[in-house]
Amino acid sequence: MPDLTAFPIFAKWPASNPDVIQLFSFPTPNGVKISIALEEMGLAYEAHKVTLSDADVKSPEFLSLNPNNKIPAIIDPNGPEGTPIGLFESGAILIYLAEKSGKLFGDNTQERAHILQWLMFQMGGLGPMLGQLGFFHKFAGSEWEDKRPQQRYINESKRLLDVLNLELAGKEWIAGPNYSIADIAIAPWLRALDFYEAKDAVGWEDRTNLIDYVARFEARPAVQKGLVTPSRD
Repeated sequence: MPDLTAFPIFAKWPASNPDVIQLFSFPTPNGVKISIALEEMGLAYEAHKVTLSDADVKSPEFLSLNPNNKIPAIIDPNGPEGTPIGLFESGAILIYLAEKSGKLFGDNTQERAHILQWLMFQMGGLGPMLGQLGFFHKFAGSEWEDKRPQQRYINESKRLLDVLNLELAGKEWIAGPNYSIADIAIAPWLRALDFYEAKDAVGWEDRTNLIDYVARFEARPAVQKGLVTPSRD
């Protein structure tokens, strides 16, 4: 059995099966990336629900694993050279899991480069911009009298969606013919437009390639399970 005593997070979220990957998450667009990846890759894991409340993400136990107080985070008890490793940041975790499993990361250097390119597009552009769109369209920012910030994020979201819609013309998946961690990163954020009640604001119905892309993504059994892991209940 691996020695996990170096990880204080288990004082708040104890491991029932310490031999498998421990996922600390909540079903947000960033959170489900990792549960979906674990399901797709067939890696054994145990999911712990970490709510977005300060009592969870700002607790000393969670901060000991992720000082940036954001989900998701993982602990792999069988990390490099057999040593346990803790990781945060969803993009970094996706790359780690893909390298560990040998799945969803292309078959050669060129394919991996294209997958990383679109993964970074999500991490640096699509996710942050849609997140701000949600804040200014649905949440507290929507009440601001000055609508210039809201319009900025609507316009930038439209631009990024146009990039994706054009790229997906005649393609099933974003980095080529094969499904990859780039799709696992991108599609959950496109689905978030429903939660943000922002589809009309960005003209979603005009982007048929994206509509079909999300439908293909949602049809995958591993995606269906990962989207509800851990449960919100």
